[in-house]
Amino acid sequence: MRPLRVAVIGAGPAGIYAADILTKQHEAAQVDVFDRLPAPYGLVRYGVAPDHPRIKEIIKALRRVLGGDQIRFFGNVEYGVDVSLKELQQHYHAVIFATGAIADRPLDIPGIDLPGSYGAADFVSWYAGHPDVPRDWPMDAESVAVIGAGNVALDVARMLAKPADEQLTTEIADNVHQGLAASNVKDVHVFARRGPAQIKFSPMELRELSHSPSVDVIVHPEGFEIDDAGQEAIAKSKGTRLVVNTLLKYLEAEPTGAPRRIHLHMCQAPVEVLGTDRVEGLRTERTEMRGDGVAHGTGDFTDTEVQAVYRAVGYLSTHLPDVPFDHDAGVITNDAGRVLEVDGTPMSGVYVTGWVKRGPVGLIGHTKSDANETITNLLADLDGLDLPSYDDPTAIVEHLTDRGVEFTTGEGWDRLDAHEMALGEDAGRERVKVVPREDMLRVSRG
Repeated sequence: MRPLRVAVIGAGPAGIYAADILTKQHEAAQVDVFDRLPAPYGLVRYGVAPDHPRIKEIIKALRRVLGGDQIRFFGNVEYGVDVSLKELQQHYHAVIFATGAIADRPLDIPGIDLPGSYGAADFVSWYAGHPDVPRDWPMDAESVAVIGAGNVALDVARMLAKPADEQLTTEIADNVHQGLAASNVKDVHVFARRGPAQIKFSPMELRELSHSPSVDVIVHPEGFEIDDAGQEAIAKSKGTRLVVNTLLKYLEAEPTGAPRRIHLHMCQAPVEVLGTDRVEGLRTERTEMRGDGVAHGTGDFTDTEVQAVYRAVGYLSTHLPDVPFDHDAGVITNDAGRVLEVDGTPMSGVYVTGWVKRGPVGLIGHTKSDANETITNLLADLDGLDLPSYDDPTAIVEHLTDRGVEFTTGEGWDRLDAHEMALGEDAGRERVKVVPREDMLRVSRG
């Protein structure tokens, strides 16, 4: 079996699964996984709320993969800054991009750029302890609007409403706990354009809204419509049925008088963020479902007084240097994982997987099948791949060192991981996350 060296750009689930599948299917493969952050795991570490430890169980599987003999991790290495595509092609037979989607998808309505209007992805990065976002977050609003009908919207609503001290059993960073403790939030309004049978909440996420004794979940009856298409979706999908049943329980429940409330508004489409110098309210239009899956406007408008707006309408991938990008679809231009030139021909030895390949939809299982498709095509192209200029796998280490890159390694991540666990033990928790990049580097590099 011929030797094969591959660089994977992105150490989230997509990149790590690609490395795992490749090394299992090609025993002579050596894979180097690069990430611009000092620590691996991407959105599993930096896109999941700290009170979701069950979801973070996936880290254990990812860790086993990164610990394999055929895989190396290089953190704090930014593609396009510390290393270019041309330089990678000098060291590897193939390059796989797995950079995911970390930016907020825009929402084009008047007033969306007013002070007090935020992207959910930025807020998620803050409460997940991302090293590249500000340490503080404004928490002066008493009433907040969250625009979106997916799990990110629920996470944002829950993190805004849940008292900070209830998070002290989690890995929440100290600065995040302090920020949430200063919060003035009393009411969080979540607005969904469509009805209860069309929203994209998962049953577990929806049930977790009510797990705090300090939060009442209120489903507003206006817009709680289930059309014929919705009834069909409920009959076909257990998940949809569970979501609708949970919403009905919230709808029928009497408020307990808890100090904070999460309001769920369905069939309400945002049309304008109100305010002059900052956010003062959100105007929504009542919609109706007519059996075609589309939320049709009715011309009936409602103004809700809020002092902050969070848009959770989806993530967006960003354009990478030297790689063709479809700006309309928000993905690297590709055919089943083979990156395509502008003229539609495959780029030699360049591949893509994960959200930056297919868009920010789907769960972990989709990411695995996605990676499998890409690796299958890479191995099918094996005989035609260009040979790298450098045979020695240490050459990339020398390149990064000569460039002055303070890269971290798998051993460095082990040190940082152990350090965070020790901080957690001192605080009676499983882990306390280190946030500043310079502190992460200091611990990782010993």
